[in-house]
Amino acid sequence: MRLRTPFALLGAALLVLVGPPLLSPGSGSDTTGTRIPGLRFMVPNTPGGGYDITARTVAKNAEEAGLTGDVEVFNLPGAGGTVGLTRLVGERGNGRLAMSMGLGVVGALHTNKTPSTLADTTPIARLTEEQDIVVVGKDSPYETIGDLLAAWKKDPGKLPVGGGSSPGGPDHLAPMLMARAAGIAPKDVNYVPFDGGGELLASILGNKVAFGVSGVGEYLDQIEAGELRLLAVTGPKRVPGLDAPTLREAGLDTEFTNWRGIVAPPGLSDAERDKLVALVTALHGSPQWRASMRTHGWDDAFLPGERFGDFLAEQDRRVASVLKELGL
Repeated sequence: MRLRTPFALLGAALLVLVGPPLLSPGSGSDTTGTRIPGLRFMVPNTPGGGYDITARTVAKNAEEAGLTGDVEVFNLPGAGGTVGLTRLVGERGNGRLAMSMGLGVVGALHTNKTPSTLADTTPIARLTEEQDIVVVGKDSPYETIGDLLAAWKKDPGKLPVGGGSSPGGPDHLAPMLMARAAGIAPKDVNYVPFDGGGELLASILGNKVAFGVSGVGEYLDQIEAGELRLLAVTGPKRVPGLDAPTLREAGLDTEFTNWRGIVAPPGLSDAERDKLVALVTALHGSPQWRASMRTHGWDDAFLPGERFGDFLAEQDRRVASVLKELGL
């Protein structure tokens, strides 16, 4: 998460040394030391959302690059990702399980009562950063971000905004910061949470919400197909290939970006943890992953191992501070 106004996060994309040359697809030998037989990848929300897309892209690219064998990806949605987190923590010592996650899980921990926290997990790596987008259905009366803001300011309670994360997550924080920058009290915002971008999409297309906020990589196909109208992006600059202004260009003095990463169960041996970090590090250096980042509009934010753990602790403190500052 990057909050330039009023908060600023220091970020650094740290690159660690990549191992020996990548195997060609289909090779049976493990010269990289990255193969984890029976590796499973949990997605803690519904299919079609950002965590789901990230997990399936990681699995596909790792297989294509010859870094590992078949990877099983499965969904375990619920409570903004905390159901999956509880399952992950309960798999103590399982070096063949990993979970896709991000800022949404950090926020959900502040709004859902759960005995497990991210401090209980084994941090593997932060992978990407991406902007959120403000979208409406193709039949929406709002043609521009200016049209939407004018109506929102007039009666914020009558314009429900949907997001694919629990309160405290990225799709919640972004419109709250937008509201405050527009002179709308965050407590007056009618925020409707969904368990991932897949569920949110149906409500936007069905006009169940006035507008939606989600990650740029989740709805590119629907935008290109004309099913969604893109009104604005929330980051510091426009997204190449997308015809939409930034929030600052729209007159809102704020910006926001989301991030995603991978954690594993607690209690792993050093060898098991290092194997997972090595796999993701090799993936990060692969042409397959680079191509996928371009396709999905993701920015590189690679941060492995313990440094990712430090980042998670900082994000937890930051989310708590922002929610308090917003009066939420």
